[in-house]
Parts: sequence; C-alpha cells; structure tokens
Amino acid sequence: MTTQAAERLYLAQHLYEHEGKGWAIFNPHGKPVQELPAIYGFNNGGSPGWYSAVAIAEDGACLGGHLCSAEGYMPHDLGILEGTRLDRHEDAYQKHYPDGYRMVWVSSEELKGHSGIDEACRLNQLAAEKQKAADASPEKP
Repeated sequence: MTTQAAERLYLAQHLYEHEGKGWAIFNPHGKPVQELPAIYGFNNGGSPGWYSAVAIAEDGACLGGHLCSAEGYMPHDLGILEGTRLDRHEDAYQKHYPDGYRMVWVSSEELKGHSGIDEACRLNQLAAEKQKAADASPEKP
C-alpha cells in the first residue's frame, strides 16, 4: 500500500514532468485553432483516490473516461496534454472529429458554470432522452 507521502511525491513528480505542455490539437486541414470543435476533459467527481475523469465532445458525445487517484493526473490520462495518450486520440477523438479538434482541460475550480461543459452536458442529456424515446417506441413495419 502506498503512503500518503509517496502519493504526494508521485503526483508532484508527474506534474513536474508534464509542466509546460500545451493542450493537444489535431488540425489536419490547418484551420484556425479556435474554429476547431473542443473536446473537454474534467473531473466528474468521486471520492479520494477514486475520481472519475471524463472526456466529452462539445456536441455531447462522451468519448472516454478514466479512474484517477488525483485530479492532477487527469489531463495526461485523458490525452489533453500534447503528446499524451495517443491511443485515445487515434481510437476515439480522431474518429469522432476527423477534420480536427482541440483539447481543453477544465479544472474543478472552473467547472461550475463553464459554458462549454454545460452545453456539452445538455446535448449529451438530449441525445440520451432521444435514444430512450426511440428505444421505447414500437418498431415500425
């Protein structure tokens, strides 16, 4: 079992290793970066040592998640930072937005009232409600 002192040290080392990295951008057509759709990463809560990291597209599609022991690991584990988790980019993010996207990290302190996250969650809920209604309706001949 890891001690609390060791946990703090590992996190500090991790943060130091990734300090100064920018957010990842996939821009195969050279568009202005701000015109690219966003994929937001954020801490969706949990309890100490068991926090839920989520990657959600601005159109509401949930593109991934990860269980993290601390919020400081989330930008790396979701592939928000440049050069991290290329598997997530190839397997999910680039398939969802093949014409490009920009990654955006939203910390817990910035989360409440964040317009991009709020809209993505609203669209996610709307899609879930539409799917539920479609699943409940009788099949048409």
